[in-house]
Amino acid sequence: MYNILICDDQKDIVSALKIYLAPEGYNIFEATNGRQALEIVRREDIHLILLDIMMPVMDGITATGRIREFSNVPIIFLTAKSETEDMVKGLNVGADDYITKPFVPAEVLARVRSQLRRYASLGSRPAEEEVLTLGGISLDDRTKSVSVDGVEVGLTPTEYSILRLLMNNPGKVYSTKALYEAVWQETALGAEGAVAVHIRHLREKIEINPSEPRYLKVIWGQGYKIEGEQG
Repeated sequence: MYNILICDDQKDIVSALKIYLAPEGYNIFEATNGRQALEIVRREDIHLILLDIMMPVMDGITATGRIREFSNVPIIFLTAKSETEDMVKGLNVGADDYITKPFVPAEVLARVRSQLRRYASLGSRPAEEEVLTLGGISLDDRTKSVSVDGVEVGLTPTEYSILRLLMNNPGKVYSTKALYEAVWQETALGAEGAVAVHIRHLREKIEINPSEPRYLKVIWGQGYKIEGEQG
């Protein structure tokens, strides 16, 4: 059974999300601010967090940064359309996805299932793909660790999944839509903008100079690819 933490200071939002998720068999934890969420994640085995941005005591962006100091649990932001700038900031500090209010139940379930599938699948790769090397990048799927030039870097589950996909297919160009659907495991319905944010964040972690990348390249008008000498 998966443990899902819902963090929102509006009780009606929490109640609505519980109505969507409880029938799926998820075990629900509740918090009304980022500080409470942080305490629960430290105390409980949480598999996914639905996190509001604007909250008292500690907002969602601050909480995400604090959680990423010790956990790679998937985080989905709950955001109003007017909070686009804050949503991008949240993705930059380590959130994996976002859902825009008002919610559509089918979208909530699809995004939750997608993140949980990816989180769970981090331990189920064929043996020949357990260790991938490309130039100075090494990805060990047994320990879910990534190092660049011998220095370990911390990736979120989404960043890890993007890198693993690209390293399994060096030189292959993925359109934004194709990359989204391969990693998020759902049809791209206007949320592909999140891909660009994750790519930028991934570059900041694996490239010496993100503005002149050695590995993760943009093919203008076509998409993204990774290149380098294979180990």
